[in-house]
Amino acid sequence: MSSNQVRASHILIKHQGSRRKASWRDPEGRVICTTTKETAIAQLKAIRDDIISGKSKFSDVASQISDCSSAKRGGDLGSFGKGQMQKPFEEATYALKVGEISEIVETDSGAHIIMRTA
Repeated sequence: MSSNQVRASHILIKHQGSRRKASWRDPEGRVICTTTKETAIAQLKAIRDDIISGKSKFSDVASQISDCSSAKRGGDLGSFGKGQMQKPFEEATYALKVGEISEIVETDSGAHIIMRTA
């Protein structure tokens, strides 16, 4: 990992406004197409609260509910540099300190919470 790169994990919940309305959890997009953006954000806020309070572990929750294929790695996206992720995701990740978890971040993919890991 070069010095201008970061590493992060995330939990993605897709919704009606997501650019791709299918995921490994919902290949037909049946749940995604009925999930509003507000519902996705509310789910993530509750998940974030559980992680921050210690009730849940980030990687466990990511493995179970994230709509990203990174779920199989506990949400780990690996290392990336500027220009490799959607702008709101990149900006949120670079603003975090290692170990911190973001507030809700919205991108064309859906709603995320991000944990910077390096």
